[in-house]
Amino acid sequence: MFQATRRRLAIWYTAVTAVLLLLFASGVYLYVRSTLIERIDDTLNHVVEIVERSLVIEPVNTDAEQFRINVEASFRDNAETVEDDHIDLEWFSPTGELIWSTLSEPLNIPIHGNRLGETVRVVKEAKPRDEETQNSALSTQHSALLLRQVTQRVEVGRQVLGYLRVSHPWFEVTKPSRQLIIDLALGTWFMVLSVAASGWFLSGKAMEPVGESYQRLKQFTADASHELRSPITLIQTNVQVALADLELAETEATTSLNYRQQLKVVERLTQRLGKLVNDLLFLARQDSGISKDVFSPCPLDALLMEVVEEQQLLAVEKEITLTLDLVDPSTSETSPELLENWFTLIGKWDQLVRLFINLIGNALQYTPSGGRVNVELVRLEGSNRVSKIRYSTAQLQIKVSDTGIGIPAEALPRLFDRFYRVDPARTHKTKNTATESTTGSGLGLAIALAIVEHHQGQIQVESNLGRGTSFTVTLPITLES
Repeated sequence: MFQATRRRLAIWYTAVTAVLLLLFASGVYLYVRSTLIERIDDTLNHVVEIVERSLVIEPVNTDAEQFRINVEASFRDNAETVEDDHIDLEWFSPTGELIWSTLSEPLNIPIHGNRLGETVRVVKEAKPRDEETQNSALSTQHSALLLRQVTQRVEVGRQVLGYLRVSHPWFEVTKPSRQLIIDLALGTWFMVLSVAASGWFLSGKAMEPVGESYQRLKQFTADASHELRSPITLIQTNVQVALADLELAETEATTSLNYRQQLKVVERLTQRLGKLVNDLLFLARQDSGISKDVFSPCPLDALLMEVVEEQQLLAVEKEITLTLDLVDPSTSETSPELLENWFTLIGKWDQLVRLFINLIGNALQYTPSGGRVNVELVRLEGSNRVSKIRYSTAQLQIKVSDTGIGIPAEALPRLFDRFYRVDPARTHKTKNTATESTTGSGLGLAIALAIVEHHQGQIQVESNLGRGTSFTVTLPITLES
């Protein structure tokens, strides 16, 4: 699918570029061709002006009102001058009869008074020199000659003295035009090939994030289907068992108790399924950016106190020591107002509570009895001076450390992936040295990462297998708009 899309993109890139190059090449060709024609016409008109000025006009006999052109005196010098420029001259009488010409053979083209220039086609018949084929009518060869001509009528008063026609070979236009066509064709073909190669490369680069997103979507769909299938299957099984017990209510006395237990299992599985759907909805909203959360000042010290207090029951049950350390400022120059808001940041209370419940809950879950879980809150103060204006870059750093079983090094890069659990068997039972507890769906750390990024912060993890894990969350005091 992606290769077909990549081919289509490359073909579209190449096709559009080829059309643009063809339009550009056509424009260049027409411009150069018209420029060559204009130059030849200008040259012919210039020759006409020179020859007109050099014409020797004489009166006819004694009649001062009748004039004629002295052909010998007029064209004797001009013939040698124009020969070097491949220009031919023809002089016609007022009746259109050819009187003088630099051409070896007459063109037999009627006179058209056209000072702007015109292109004429002259067909010449040339018989072969072989005596055996001279008498054959089929042996006559025809050759075409293209000329660019300018014709000027020469007048004195109202008397027309004759017509001057100047001709120039058309190959002065066709020869460079053909060469230009060849150059443009080669250049266009080379550019099309280059664009095709570039289009294939760029389309591949453009498809890489799409392919990665598609693979993530496939993995997400497979994981979500797996996670949703398990509780739904269990709910269906328990409901079937409960209905079967209900049908035997008249014959067995213990059916009511079994029925109640099955309903409790269904309720627990339904809650688990609802939590999973809520987690997926939360991540989907964060990814799409449709979540419009209103941020407000949040005292993080009070928030952590509430979370630790809630988690303290689980810690006592598992015989784990859970502590909270608030690192006070070390300077005495801090103002009372700043001290009062020392651990306050701009954020969303509910999301931050969820973030630290996930982190502390994971630490308690994977720490054996007799272990320790420590939560430390410290403010990292920083400042910059720009144009004598001091502005704060303070951050709050929260470190959740435990002495639990640790995380393998190869699992750390994927730790925040959705539905990823270190246990490859994807079981919902995890045994440690003291208790057996159910794990989550693998979305807890993914949600934690989404919340941290939503607050423009960072989260890092360090772990030593068998010695413990430490999560470090760094959140800015104020958010950038």
